[in-house]
Amino acid sequence: MEKFQRPLEVITDLFFEENEVSLLSIDTPDVIVTFELNGNDQLHVRGTLQEAATGKTFEANYEKDLRLYTEEKERFKQVKNSVSHVYLTLLQEYTGLLQHWGILTGVRPVKLLHQKLQSGLSKEEAHKQLREDYLVTDEKIRLMQQIVDRQLTIVPDLYNLSHEVSIYIGIPFCPTKCAYCTFPAYAINGRQGSVDSFLGGLHYEMREIGRFLKERGINITTIYYGGGTPTSITAEEMDMLYEEMYESFPNVERVREITVEAGRPDTITPEKLEVLKKWNIDRISINPQSYIQETLKAIGRHHTVEETIEKFHLARNMGMNNINMDLIIGLPGEGVEEFNYTLAETEKLMPESLTVHTLSFKRASEMTKNKEKYKVADRDEISMMMKNAQEWTKRHGYVPYYLYRQKNILGNLENVGYALPGQESIYNIMIMEEKQSIIGLGCGASSKFVHPETGKITRFANPKEPKAYNDNYVYYTEEKLKMMAEIFACK
Repeated sequence: MEKFQRPLEVITDLFFEENEVSLLSIDTPDVIVTFELNGNDQLHVRGTLQEAATGKTFEANYEKDLRLYTEEKERFKQVKNSVSHVYLTLLQEYTGLLQHWGILTGVRPVKLLHQKLQSGLSKEEAHKQLREDYLVTDEKIRLMQQIVDRQLTIVPDLYNLSHEVSIYIGIPFCPTKCAYCTFPAYAINGRQGSVDSFLGGLHYEMREIGRFLKERGINITTIYYGGGTPTSITAEEMDMLYEEMYESFPNVERVREITVEAGRPDTITPEKLEVLKKWNIDRISINPQSYIQETLKAIGRHHTVEETIEKFHLARNMGMNNINMDLIIGLPGEGVEEFNYTLAETEKLMPESLTVHTLSFKRASEMTKNKEKYKVADRDEISMMMKNAQEWTKRHGYVPYYLYRQKNILGNLENVGYALPGQESIYNIMIMEEKQSIIGLGCGASSKFVHPETGKITRFANPKEPKAYNDNYVYYTEEKLKMMAEIFACK
């Protein structure tokens, strides 16, 4: 039964903030849940939940035909899902809370629908499985299908891109670190020696990986500069970095999309925008997160609302014609009124794309470590803010095109990327749907190698801390090259 511990804990967390799950016994339990599993090929799971104080009892049943699953690992996965199905049903009835994503607790629910459709199921059959086996609500199934349809419109060859790669380049520096952040992000002030060493290592990685790709005839689909804040470095350093990209990587002029996050408006200057234009990069992010100044101060973003607006107009006037903005639902001290104000301010700018995040209490963030300092909205308010975002984007012609979820996300909701048609980020689709290898270069960058034949995914991460990266970038580059040689042996 120990193998069921973690799935049951994850589902319990959806309903109760403070809880303890024991598969044996707790001295004074509030709730006792028992499971009865019968059958081999035709599995029947019966669950009973009893409230200790009142004796009130709930029951749920679920049957699963296991004859289609021949591998032991896959059969056990179906057994775990079946137990989770019964457990979620019991807790929904006990608490009165409906979990719209059902038993799906992973990051990439849309990937599951892609897999079902790619396997030959019709939309109706795939939707039926999501509804009945995973307890996903019709509302979320419609959203998933809308995103799948949009992705296949933007990238019609999505299922056939395993012969290409995308590149993620991590720049681990920021002006300051935000309270909710767990990305590699180190305050850049006073770290110039570290920055210089880091950039030297990054240029080396780019040259060596580029050489491999050129020798094997492997093209690049998208390139994404993230971090940290890639525009934290100087205009001169950016210029040299993009020159290296064009010299080292194959056929950069044919890359479908190059994105540079300029998320912190306090890093954007006319000189840096000129560098971006020089190298034909016109997709950037300028992220307000909120248009409430008190909120920005509380979360550690040391720039003003006015600066966000000013830098957006500067970028637009200098020819940036594909600007993304990020908003976060549920920031400390914000409710429906504050979020509606942020949407109204966004309406004055109308960026080409808008990613609406729901705040997640990430384990290593300042916000999680000092939770008592940060008051956040309740579940109903969070749901209302998400609903308002959906209505606002639809009203203004934006369509959802990618989605992901996180642990400890408020309201058990999701993060959704919206875009005006034709302005979607291809990289965001590639990273979410895992149909090709993504090679991570730089500090804290993760590589995800997708085998072209089997689809098996192997991960490899560079160190997050700049000194560790600076000391070992040659080793990490060589390790990646070995893995790439195995993955692309057929090239």
